Amino acid sequence: MFSICADPKSIEGFQWLACYLTSGKHIDFYWSFLTVLSLVAITAPCAMAFGFGGATAARSQFWPARMLGKVYVAMVRGVPDIVFFLFFVIALDQGIEYAKSLMVCPDGAWPWQGLEFRVCQEAKVPLAKSDAFWHDAYGFFLAVVTFSIVFGAFVANVLFGAMQAVPRAQLETAEAYGMSQRQVFRRILVPQMWVYALPGLSNLWMILLKATPLLFLLGIEDIVYYARELGGSKTQAYEYPHPDWRLWYFLALLCFYLLMTKLSEGVLGRLSARLSKGQATAAGEAMRKAAV
Repeated sequence: MFSICADPKSIEGFQWLACYLTSGKHIDFYWSFLTVLSLVAITAPCAMAFGFGGATAARSQFWPARMLGKVYVAMVRGVPDIVFFLFFVIALDQGIEYAKSLMVCPDGAWPWQGLEFRVCQEAKVPLAKSDAFWHDAYGFFLAVVTFSIVFGAFVANVLFGAMQAVPRAQLETAEAYGMSQRQVFRRILVPQMWVYALPGLSNLWMILLKATPLLFLLGIEDIVYYARELGGSKTQAYEYPHPDWRLWYFLALLCFYLLMTKLSEGVLGRLSARLSKGQATAAGEAMRKAAV
């Protein structure tokens, strides 16, 4: 990064530390923070979409849709996250490759050979000759889908409870004024459910932040991977010119997650106050009395 770093043997002290912290591996380490933030930014709305769909289906009058929503929520919430992450990613990857093999493989042979799953080279996703960027992007895509499905089930359970918490009298009043079921759902139920759902959604947001180290299990080089690799005195391939510094690297990760938690609490607090205004809840009543 700096010109003084051209000859590592001629530098020491602060200059050596500056060169070390700006090496190529450390630049990748800094970029991995963006990977984590991107995962959270993409997964949160996707999980909300899965959750809203699951909650809507779970309270549907149509029996198959209601059962589908309830099975989705119960099945995903009942399986340990780490098991779901390890199994679902493999199953999704193999499913994509199998679907592609039916179109591009010459013989379309069944890919299972005993206990081994093998498709032709043209069906690999991404292709073996593809750039490393596409391999990383594909792994990131699998991670986003898996996180979205897992946390979407928990979001669905929270939203379903919030929908049930909206006073029935308000829905009946809307129906008495001639609103259809869709209008009641869109104009009365959905706008009012958020104030009841926000505490549960806030907890899920915090859990999602804390779950990002699971990227390491999916083969993505995230901040935990680099903290372990750079903090150790040596790896299987390299030996670093410093003792075991993993404590300091993981302390940096601790500060990062605490900062994200603090920022999240501030944003969620403001959002809760905005949603509670004018509502017949404890927070809404407190705001009304304070205004008086």
